[in-house]
Amino acid sequence: MKALVITSPGTIELQDLPTPARAGDCLIRVRHAGICGTDLQILEGYAEFTGVPGHEFVGVVEQAPPADAAWVGKRVVGEINVGCHHCDWCARGIKEHCDNRNVVGIRQHDGAFAEYLTLPAVNLHEVPDSMDDETAVFAEPVAAACRIFEQMTVDPHARVAVVGDGRMGLLVAQVLKTAAPDVTVLGRHESKLAVARALGLAAALSDDRPSSAGRFDVVVDVTGRPEGLRRALEIVKPRGTVIMKSTFHGEAPISTWPVVVDEVTLIGSRCGPFRPALDLLASGAVQVKPLISRVARIDDYESAFAEARRALKVLFEI
Repeated sequence: MKALVITSPGTIELQDLPTPARAGDCLIRVRHAGICGTDLQILEGYAEFTGVPGHEFVGVVEQAPPADAAWVGKRVVGEINVGCHHCDWCARGIKEHCDNRNVVGIRQHDGAFAEYLTLPAVNLHEVPDSMDDETAVFAEPVAAACRIFEQMTVDPHARVAVVGDGRMGLLVAQVLKTAAPDVTVLGRHESKLAVARALGLAAALSDDRPSSAGRFDVVVDVTGRPEGLRRALEIVKPRGTVIMKSTFHGEAPISTWPVVVDEVTLIGSRCGPFRPALDLLASGAVQVKPLISRVARIDDYESAFAEARRALKVLFEI
């Protein structure tokens, strides 16, 4: 099969690889896969991953173990964490923190920038017939946004800011708007902020320090950059909440005294539930088509990655 392979930090190439096979897993023919900020960070060395990257995908199950034969032929998206099934975390149903987990395209498990990948059936979710591939491929990042609702109750009267006007920022903002109407996207790119406004979101440049009256109850950092967390802490109200969604290669030095003095709650937030994400996509509450700047063939990976660094969302059609 054709697959994109990271061979060392900063180096990715198209290779011919054997079709993957993992005992007990389903074999999935990938139809579309999305490039996200984490993929770009992984290419630069985040998580020290080598192999096939990519974890946002939609595909069709072509083979399955006998016990999971009903999945064959179904169009699916997939949760990316594969637990060991033996540890205390897995016993509690929290495979996302299993010490021995594999993570698709991130940790010891080849990912979706390939013609095929494997996952156990327990990780799969069927895509509704009414949903096209280009929408379904966003299920994983929208699920990550939905994780916020599992971690905290968002007051419908809260003032919410999303720091970061990229692909993930626009998804998080739309998801949060379903709980609290007052959501503002803060960013540095007028073209991306224009997309936010077209999606019905408030949007503004993030350079100015707000007055105390202009600070926010909830702030989400999705910049993917070290300075994002610092900015989030500048604009959150005392006793407010900062949700950290950025993963990047490197450190984010911050002054911790404002966190203590203002009694700010910090929440790290990662993967989330797929069923609510698919429901939001199916209902149209989260719109993704305006985010897609290009659908590329896997052979055009060099220009696709270059565009993904400056545009909103680039997909591979595989």
